[in-house]
Amino acid sequence: MTTPLRSLFDFNGGVKPDYHKDASTRLSIGVLSAPTEVPTELVIPLHQSIGGTPRPIVAVGEQVKKGQRIGDADGDVSSAVHASTSGTVSAIEMRRMPHPSGLSSLCVVLETDGRDEWIACQAFDHKLATPQEIRDYLRDCGVVGLGGAVFPTHLKLNADRQGGIETLIINGAECEPYITCDDMLMRERANDIVRGVVLMREILGAKQVRIGIEDNKPEAIAAMQVAVGDCGDDLQVVVVPTRYPAGGAKQLIRVITGIEVPHGKRSIDYDVQCFNVATALAIYEAIGLGRPLISRIVTVAGNVDAPRNFDVLIGTPIKKIIAACSPLPDTNRLIMGGPMMGVEMPGDEVPVVKATNCILLGSNKIFPPPAPEMPCIRCGECALACPADLQPLELYWFSRAKIFGKAQEYHLFDCIECGCCSYVCPSNIPLVDYYRFAKSEIWAREKEKSLADEARDRFEFRQFRDVRDEQEKSARLAARAAAAAAAKQLATTDTVAIPNTEASTEANEKAALIAAAIARAREQQVTATPQNMQQLSAEQLAEISAIEARRAEIREQAKPHLPPDA
Repeated sequence: MTTPLRSLFDFNGGVKPDYHKDASTRLSIGVLSAPTEVPTELVIPLHQSIGGTPRPIVAVGEQVKKGQRIGDADGDVSSAVHASTSGTVSAIEMRRMPHPSGLSSLCVVLETDGRDEWIACQAFDHKLATPQEIRDYLRDCGVVGLGGAVFPTHLKLNADRQGGIETLIINGAECEPYITCDDMLMRERANDIVRGVVLMREILGAKQVRIGIEDNKPEAIAAMQVAVGDCGDDLQVVVVPTRYPAGGAKQLIRVITGIEVPHGKRSIDYDVQCFNVATALAIYEAIGLGRPLISRIVTVAGNVDAPRNFDVLIGTPIKKIIAACSPLPDTNRLIMGGPMMGVEMPGDEVPVVKATNCILLGSNKIFPPPAPEMPCIRCGECALACPADLQPLELYWFSRAKIFGKAQEYHLFDCIECGCCSYVCPSNIPLVDYYRFAKSEIWAREKEKSLADEARDRFEFRQFRDVRDEQEKSARLAARAAAAAAAKQLATTDTVAIPNTEASTEANEKAALIAAAIARAREQQVTATPQNMQQLSAEQLAEISAIEARRAEIREQAKPHLPPDA
């Protein structure tokens, strides 16, 4: 069933750039099959989702099979990592990541054996499992959001919500230029996507399901409508107008349901949950087939002779899939993602990760050098284009002036960095770059403050501990001095009559107790039987007797020189 356009809602702002999607949809989804295309080494990063970094559970030299878990999730906000094919673990080391910083992260380096041998896969019966068991299973299968955020899916697929949710939205909008991986996925694997959607509906207890697809994807719409009709479930394919960024979760929720998720709130607070179509397919493969997430569809487009979509194993070097598309010689940059929100790669040796939806090759012809930045003329075009209803002009001024507190007051962190403001700015101001700078500075300062607070707490506790230890030491010394004084007083007052008062009686009792304790100690010392002397020979006993005789003689000689009470 298709929902007519008149029943939809609208969101503020947005732009309509040139989409350039036709070139990469002419061929079906490809697979690297030629000897020169098949990777002989996979670099599988352990950290591929929001949250903690998984712990490696394999060792160098270990043989692994396709789908075998090689990294365990670090806590609940994390996701496991698996071997993308069979082979041998050749190293566990730091490798450069697909990130503009060029920083490295811990990776499992897998030397492939060419057999592509799977582990034993078995479907998971979610109907007999508890909600927590379902979440744990999806976490251990490494399923994350494949729309770009790579948020662990098991945290969003909250199966124990009382009464279920009202609306489940499946995001097939794919609004950014050049990217067509979701489009081709819906064209070729619509039935499996719908099976995943049905599973998600059963787990979440959703009352209605809406599959949102932009109207510039007629083949995908038709394929999904056929798949929905075949499944026999009450699902709806909703055709939404093409406008960037209609594929943003909040924007798509607004268009389909009319619900506007405000600052500080999540869609689940309004009984709505949104997932990408590729995530729905991954859920079906995990639950229905027992297969973890080890590959994804990647668009290769831009400055290439044969743009296409490929089904790529996680960990494949980007240069392998680029070579399969015949890059043009004037290529001067690599972008992971689209031209609006993508990030430039430090090199072509970095691996494909779960967040890699597109590899965009650039040149000066496709992406001319940016024009010089000019002063802001306060035209307000950025505010009209902002889909998050922010004030980009104010955010720009405060970010540029490093007045980060005011930038936060203007909801800096509600910015989705879609690039609409930069796209329409007549002064060629890279507004999103300023916002990213401000966010990173705020994060860095908060981290520094947190570390300073921890250091201060440690210092104050150390001071408290030193004072406490000094007080305890002083108390022990005072107690010893008091005991020594009491013992000395008792020794000197044995023949002196003590006044018959309450205070002197208490002092006498304490002195008597101390004297009794000293007498017991001396008696025990005299009567104590030496240990470990039962099995001594006659010679050893004679030697001990001689030693004791010498000691007694020395004591007799020293007695005239000692105090009377010694």
